[in-house]
Amino acid sequence: MNPPVANWTDRRVWLIGASSGIGEALARALLDRGARVVLSARRVSALNQVAGGHPRAAVVPVDAASADVWSQATLAAEQAFGGLDLVIFAAARYDPAQSADFDPALAQKSFDLNVVAIYRCLAEVVPRLVRQQHGGVALVGSISGYTGLPKAMIYGATKAALIHLAESLYFDLAPRKVSVYLINPGFVATPMTAKNDFPMPGLMTPEDAAKAILRGMEKGRFEIRFPRGVAGALRFLSRLPHAIRFRLLHWGTGL
Repeated sequence: MNPPVANWTDRRVWLIGASSGIGEALARALLDRGARVVLSARRVSALNQVAGGHPRAAVVPVDAASADVWSQATLAAEQAFGGLDLVIFAAARYDPAQSADFDPALAQKSFDLNVVAIYRCLAEVVPRLVRQQHGGVALVGSISGYTGLPKAMIYGATKAALIHLAESLYFDLAPRKVSVYLINPGFVATPMTAKNDFPMPGLMTPEDAAKAILRGMEKGRFEIRFPRGVAGALRFLSRLPHAIRFRLLHWGTGL
């Protein structure tokens, strides 16, 4: 559904959320493949550590939850290597939540970073990519956006919004020669998932997640979901009638 990425050498990538987890692993993998990578996140010291003085890495600090940073940040990212070929939004927050401990303020923070910040970023980068008639945007969603799940009342809802957004973006941008990637990971061993107090089937390392993402882009996929077994099973469950789906989810999770 997208043009395959045949070669990462000198491809200019802006990676937002590059200081830890999947974003950090993805930054290192891209640099290893010859890409030029602009690293963004709040923590400058962590970004500098990921960059490690690499000649093809540039650091542009961004507090993605802030409303007024995107125009200046996009300009800085663009100027770092003379343009942008791919923008990956991997910044996110995860707050396990059920109805018994629902906190609207927490939901607001999650939606601000996981959803609204992406709209602010896209408002700046999409016109640039459309004008140059090449490049792409990648949104890191989650397989938890496929269906309602225990303890995912906030996080899962934000990721469901991203799935819808990415699908709508594809309709708009593919005819204009701009690629759109929807990245839906399962459980990946990151500081975010360390909050979980339940078994995580198919748990992957960030490095394996990064390999899966790049492999999907190299094949030109729109949706890149992993690990195959867990992601495929949940996708299948999400298409079943609610009565069957909820019964199976209750049985599978024990909740």
